[in-house]
Amino acid sequence: MATLFEQWQDLIENQTQETFNEFWEEYSGAETKIYSDILDHPDEKMTGKLGELAAKYEVRPVIFMGFLDGINESIETKQELEGFDEESEIELKIVPETLFYNMLKADADYLYGLEQWMDILGEDKIREIVKEYKASKTVRRAAPKIGRNDPCPCGSGKKYKHCCGRN
Repeated sequence: MATLFEQWQDLIENQTQETFNEFWEEYSGAETKIYSDILDHPDEKMTGKLGELAAKYEVRPVIFMGFLDGINESIETKQELEGFDEESEIELKIVPETLFYNMLKADADYLYGLEQWMDILGEDKIREIVKEYKASKTVRRAAPKIGRNDPCPCGSGKKYKHCCGRN
């Protein structure tokens, strides 16, 4: 029998246009519910068996596995999800700044827009994280651009436009 992680991977990979909207509605609704609860209690660890936590949030275990897969980069101790089943013990402690940044990266506006963030991080910290995220997307040249009238970098002594910059 496939592990929950394998079932989650299979569920993601086998979405069709017909099934995607229903899947996305279920998954994003579950994520919003779980994250809202986590953000209401930011200093508490989420602990328990995977199956019990899924039941607590009224989601299918495979959907809860998807949540774990998504949050795994934003917790203090990364989990080895590949062998998890419903009896697996979960202990998660989020790192709020990392979680918020990763939500921006995932373009999950329904999650980074939750009102609890203001109480947890504050306006200044949110602004700082958003600025850091935007800066990470900015493409920068490795070396300054060579102007057409600059000396050619090949060392010929000619202007770039008359040497290597010629078409």
